[in-house]
Amino acid sequence: MRPPIASRDTVHDMAVARIFHNPRCSKSRGACELLEQSGVDHEVVRYLDDPPSAGELREIISLLGRPASALVRRDAHFRDLGIDPKSLTDEDAVVQLIVEHPRLMQRPVVILGGRAIIARPPELLNEVLAKG
Repeated sequence: MRPPIASRDTVHDMAVARIFHNPRCSKSRGACELLEQSGVDHEVVRYLDDPPSAGELREIISLLGRPASALVRRDAHFRDLGIDPKSLTDEDAVVQLIVEHPRLMQRPVVILGGRAIIARPPELLNEVLAKG
């Protein structure tokens, strides 16, 4: 069981990043590299092997500052499942979809500085890293 997403390193009182990562994704690898180059302490969660719980997904959505549907990848797998994008208008539907099909979660998702960022492209992290 992972600690809550918004946890802090109480020894150093520094924000600790968490990245929901797919090592097969170049954008996800790029975000990990950017965190490493910036010296940010981070936890890597290989979300396909260890999917986020419904509670974690709700927390991510609350930190995202975007509609819940932004967390859903609309790729070939999404189309193969025959999902109607209009059905993803509320948080419950998005959470249920990602719990059932974790590979439909956007990647990488980085939790840092009290925010969740879909780091596509990874350079979207630069603004948050600059504040660190």
